[in-house]
Parts: sequence; structure tokens; C-alpha cells
Amino acid sequence: MTAEHAVYTHGHHESVLRSHRWRTAENSAAHLLPHLRPGMSLLDVGCGPGTITVDLAGRVAPGTTTAVEVTAEALALARAEAGRRGASGVEFVVSDVHALDFPDDTFDVVHAHQVLQHVGDPVRALREMRRVCRPGGIVAVRDSDYAAFAWFPRLPELDEWMDLYRRVARACGGEPDAGRRLLSWARAAGFTDITATSSTWCFATPEDRAWWGGMWAERVLRSDMARHALSSGAATEDDLRRLSEGWLRWAGDEDGWLSLLHGELVCRA
Repeated sequence: MTAEHAVYTHGHHESVLRSHRWRTAENSAAHLLPHLRPGMSLLDVGCGPGTITVDLAGRVAPGTTTAVEVTAEALALARAEAGRRGASGVEFVVSDVHALDFPDDTFDVVHAHQVLQHVGDPVRALREMRRVCRPGGIVAVRDSDYAAFAWFPRLPELDEWMDLYRRVARACGGEPDAGRRLLSWARAAGFTDITATSSTWCFATPEDRAWWGGMWAERVLRSDMARHALSSGAATEDDLRRLSEGWLRWAGDEDGWLSLLHGELVCRA
């Protein structure tokens, strides 16, 4: 599948947006924050509903922040978040990370969170991010590594969910185990000054389990992932209902624990 034909696995169902709107600069871009200062220009690629974007804009103000999404419909979500929070200095541009509509050396910082796992050509995307970053500037990325997720109890439904998700994501043209590949992709894109780290999200309290497990119980049934699974024959409606019930069982277990690993990079252009 070519870069132009990769399909976003999750879509924008409310159950997906509920997860994405939980993200902040602190819980999703901590590897980047020490490098930010007021007055910088920042590009946020694949900004989603814009919660991280607005946080980053506050860190670089009075510098400018540019939010990019591949469709106007997706970008409208970030625009609404910025309006809701009264964020200033944020511009919104429809553009594809494989061919960004900006001149060379435009931004001090180029950031992408959970983007490279969904694109058809992550090396090409990183080359573009490097191209629009000024010499000496920073390209920072962070992506999940699904195969490295860990949970307890080891419910068979969650094992099935993992297998199904990875198959569907790859059929859509993405790479769900992107986190472990980021360093190799960045080197292939021409970066030489790279700091590679990892971090996790952990869900173990009753409240966190109810939120995360309930969210995935709905996503398995309602999101574009479910549509892709059904249309491709990778799962039946009965399969999806069983996986949804498994997520609710995990959420209700007092021993329930889940850790999500993310790879992350800070690269000097």
C-alpha cells in the first residue's frame, strides 16, 4: 500500500476522540518539553483534536504554532479545541506529512504524536519533517508499540483484540509496532543526532480501568477499526461483541493492570 493510500485505522468516532482528548503535553510529549522555549515556531503534524497542540502553543508563545491534519474535517476538531480554550497564535493547515506544504527550514520544532504508525511511508514522512525544520531545530515523535503492551489478568479476549488490531492496522497500511522502529526510521531519513527513549501510560486504578476499558469496549464495536475488521472479514459481529465484553471484564477486575509502551525520539535537524 502506497503512502497516499494508507487509511487511518481508528477514524473519528466519539469513543476514539474521548481517548485522544485525554492527551496532554505532559502525558504525551514530556520528551519534548525541556527543549521548548517562548518565541519558537512549532509545527504539530497530525494534531487530532488539538489538546496537545494547544498545550504546546502555550509553551512557545508568543511564537507561532501550526496545526496540520490531512483533511479539513479532522482539522476542524483542533480548531474547535483551540477556540474552546481561547488559544491564540495557532494556525490551521490541511496538509499531508508525506508532502508538507511549507518551504524548507520553516519551523524551530516539528512534532508528531501517534502519527508515524498510521502513515504509508514513515521514512518519507520523517524526511519531510526534517526538510521543514530549521538547521539545529528539533523533530520530535512518539508512537505506541502495540506488541509491547502488557496487561493482567491475561484474558483471552484481550489477546484476540491485540491480534485483530495489529492485522487490521497493517491491512490499512500502518505499522502498529512503530515504537521500536522509530530509531531505524529516523536514521533512514538522514538524522544523525538522535535521542531515543521510551515511556508508558499505565491504567490500574478503578477509575482508570473503567475509563480505558469502557472506551475500548465501545471502540471495538463502533470505531472505524470495527468497520475495517468487518468489511475485510477479519472478524464477525459476534467476535467484536466478545472482545468488547472482554474489555469490560478486565475493567471490572480489581487486579486489572495495563501498561502501554511508547517509543519516542528527539532529533536535531
